[in-house]
Amino acid sequence: MKARRAIAAFAILGAAIAAYLTYVHYAHTSPICTTGGCEKVQKSKYAELAGVPVALLGLLAYLTVLATTLLRGVTVAFAAVLVALVGVAFSGYLLWAQLGPIGALCQWCLGNDIVITIVAVLCVGRMLTEPDGT
Repeated sequence: MKARRAIAAFAILGAAIAAYLTYVHYAHTSPICTTGGCEKVQKSKYAELAGVPVALLGLLAYLTVLATTLLRGVTVAFAAVLVALVGVAFSGYLLWAQLGPIGALCQWCLGNDIVITIVAVLCVGRMLTEPDGT
């Protein structure tokens, strides 16, 4: 139960970041940014995948992980691990894009990178230490 609560807390934090960036995308506004690179990252070609904002994809991923915390079972715990690890991999790709082709860093994206990594570690921990997925 503690693992599910921790996963839920970080999934909510990640969803808040992703929801903010989704809002910024659709409102056509500039994100609040102290690093100076957020707008450049948000307007880059890497900010969308097949016309869908990556922030929206992140929001959906976090909500999916959050939903898994409401249920028990190995299958549900495994689904959370899968979603979280795909999120980490995609965040790694986007970090590469920021450091390379875009040439700018977004604090919101970096925050997301940290949060999805924590979520993934917690989900894997849940899977390994709680065989029934509780």
